[in-house]
Amino acid sequence: MLGEILQWQYPADAVLSHWFRGHSNAGLRDRGEIAEAVFDVLRHLRRYRQFAESGAGAAARRLAILGLASVWPRETLDTGLDDQERRWLDHIEAFSPAGLPRSVRYSIPDWLEARLASVENVESLLQALNQPAPLDLRVNPLKTDRASLLQAWEQGPEARWHAQPTRYSPWGLRIEGRPPINRWGAFERGEIEVQDEGSQLLAALVSPRRGEMVIDFCAGAGGKTLLLGALMHSTGRLYAFDVSAARLARAKPRFARSGLSNVVPVVISEHHDQRVHRLRGKAHRVLVDAPCSGLGTLRRNPDLKWRQHPDALTQLCAAQAAILRDAAACVRPGGRLVYGSCSILAEENERQVEAFLSEHTEFALLEAGPVLAERGIPLSLDGPYLRLRPDVHGTDGFFGAVMQRALVRPAEPGPVADSETSGDEPAGSDDPEPQD
Repeated sequence: MLGEILQWQYPADAVLSHWFRGHSNAGLRDRGEIAEAVFDVLRHLRRYRQFAESGAGAAARRLAILGLASVWPRETLDTGLDDQERRWLDHIEAFSPAGLPRSVRYSIPDWLEARLASVENVESLLQALNQPAPLDLRVNPLKTDRASLLQAWEQGPEARWHAQPTRYSPWGLRIEGRPPINRWGAFERGEIEVQDEGSQLLAALVSPRRGEMVIDFCAGAGGKTLLLGALMHSTGRLYAFDVSAARLARAKPRFARSGLSNVVPVVISEHHDQRVHRLRGKAHRVLVDAPCSGLGTLRRNPDLKWRQHPDALTQLCAAQAAILRDAAACVRPGGRLVYGSCSILAEENERQVEAFLSEHTEFALLEAGPVLAERGIPLSLDGPYLRLRPDVHGTDGFFGAVMQRALVRPAEPGPVADSETSGDEPAGSDDPEPQD
């Protein structure tokens, strides 16, 4: 199974799920330990491969031994090793990685190290990205509030997981371990969802209001859509756009469980979708959580640093720019556009926003800090952007930018200003409803 993952043809979690389906006799604890060992290998793969060169036998077995050493007590692991393997593991455990090159010490590819070279406190960031992520939940404010839920859990079986309020998000909960959330009554009733605190803050930048038209342009499995809909009190109209019918299909049960009635899921084409075109200049707020490298989520998806490569990143950046242009056209004058990603790379974040603003002078950048403060979120930011890091904020790596469209589009340069209504202005008071 580990060998199949290291072919990088499929995401690690997909390979693990397939393997577990074929090994149904594995208990819940066994599955957890196997998954933890596999992900440990993926986090430290470059360093482990260098260590494995000093051993004998199959390299995949030596990698597996190192992964299992992070999960099992040494005396348990030793029962499955021969004498040579025990001596090799003794040698590895006594070795200090401090003298290894940074790319080997933190197990990142050379191209990624080069791109992160100018990042402040980069070693702290890399160390945090190599740690397992905590489990964050979000209450559904349409159905409950955090204080009430925490009080109820103190008296129930959920108490053993020690739920605590998240540091920044007013809707977030952080719990210890990996409990079967999907079996909890609160989950079945639609009172909680799994969502990283950073993702919650990105949705907070949209700050939708009752009765508005809002578009989640890259809705995916619907995590941010659910929070947006709840903040709208299930009023107005909330379009959940995505190019993947499968992703939206997975989101529909979540929409139903949440109690929302204002969500309109719409599968759109990647280019020149007519349903998107009919909404030009009509939305009060548009969120673009762009498809990206996902490198801010390495705590959860460590295989991404090995499955991504510079050529794919170039293609992603081009797609992000195109999506941002299409989404921006839907924003009405005076409306808000929020661009975000779960990347830590400037080319997917700040540079995308800067390039967009240079071409779309009708949009102005807003300070993200005051936008969050309006929601009572105490987050001090250095600059206009939302930049979240696991080593600083305890969240996944997230980026967010808030832009507002001018009420009147700036005149084109020339001897005579054009007084005609822009093609991006609302075409009337009708509210077209795209069909699936």
